[in-house]
Amino acid sequence: MAILEIVKYPASVLLKQTDPVTVFDDSLKQLARDLEETMYAAPGVGLAANQVGIAKRISVVNIFGPERRDGLIVLINPEIIRAEGEEEAEEGCLSIPGVWDKVNRATYVLVKTNTLDGGFIEIEGRGLLARAFQHEIDHLKGIVFIERLSLLKKRILKKKLR
Repeated sequence: MAILEIVKYPASVLLKQTDPVTVFDDSLKQLARDLEETMYAAPGVGLAANQVGIAKRISVVNIFGPERRDGLIVLINPEIIRAEGEEEAEEGCLSIPGVWDKVNRATYVLVKTNTLDGGFIEIEGRGLLARAFQHEIDHLKGIVFIERLSLLKKRILKKKLR
């Protein structure tokens, strides 16, 4: 397992839609393990492949941190098939260190995703897990959380970060 370098905003790989995963092999499993270790080392609750410079549609989430590694969820080609509720809460991002702001997200999501062997599963997320799923799926679409802020906040942050 390797700890990978996290790409910082406004790197172009963060701002483009990622490519679907089509090959489910040992290199994909290795990438998932590397994403997991990098996420824990950062530390964070989620990490998308494009945040380490790999434009593939895979991310990892664990809202419990490294103390409960059994909470790890690997999302491959994920899509939200149902979302309900709305809540505003603070978010940050490993690719935008030191920046936190309130973002509106659904309080419940149902996500359809591939497994590491290429099968499909559906996973429900509520609260922080729903927020983490939405944040990571946004990354895979080339959307960083500051795009979810008001126009004024977005302009101020983008100017500061560039």
